[in-house]
Amino acid sequence: MSAPVPLLRRAAVEGLGTAALVTVVVGSGIQATELTRDVGVQLLANSLATVFGLGVLIALLGSVSGAHFNPAVTLAAWFTSRRTGDGPTLRDVAAYVPAQVAGAIAGAVLADAMFGRPLVDFSGHDRFSGQLWLGEMVATAGLVWLVFGLGRAGRAHLAPLLVAAYIGAAYWFTSSTSFANPAVTIGRAFTDTFAGIAPASVLPFLAAQLLGAAAGLALVAVCFGLTAGTEAEDVVMPGGQKSAAPARSAEESALA
Repeated sequence: MSAPVPLLRRAAVEGLGTAALVTVVVGSGIQATELTRDVGVQLLANSLATVFGLGVLIALLGSVSGAHFNPAVTLAAWFTSRRTGDGPTLRDVAAYVPAQVAGAIAGAVLADAMFGRPLVDFSGHDRFSGQLWLGEMVATAGLVWLVFGLGRAGRAHLAPLLVAAYIGAAYWFTSSTSFANPAVTIGRAFTDTFAGIAPASVLPFLAAQLLGAAAGLALVAVCFGLTAGTEAEDVVMPGGQKSAAPARSAEESALA
């Protein structure tokens, strides 16, 4: 087994991966609105780009940091492993979450820069509605259910395909178009484009996502039990490599 990956490198990968993800989401949204006025086609283009980009990022970076790119996944991984010690520590969480948020903001700024828009232009896209908050709860619950279910079933190596496919589906079956990610939500407040969200709408989305993550863990417990079904060292991470850090569990090997 290779040596553990230093925390600084893992946090950097989480930041870079989240930045790349938000660049894909925001950039494809801008491109879509410049190419067509049909909102359905715009959403289709945005969702397809996100699916492909997300799958690539998980496959590329999963063996380094677990490819969370999502504070909800990071916190859920810490919560489920806090007694066994085979997952992220509080120190990991303290490094990952700020890196993810900073990366998300940087990704939105980069996308705006590529299309000649103001680098920081807070969104005016109001998403303040109970039905949207419910949509975020459902989207995040499903994501956590999938990520941790794959780990419990020993199928974490399928994360690049299945997590990306789920997010693509959730774009269409949820009322909120499935942000399902607190860092991405914050980042998308910094761009007044198709993918943006008004700053006043951010906090309720974050609350809904955290509640959804808790619901997702409850679904995992119902379906797979309260304890992990595999040891970290026995699970192949995305990209076909063994876990570089014995302390990280299979449940870390997916994103959002």
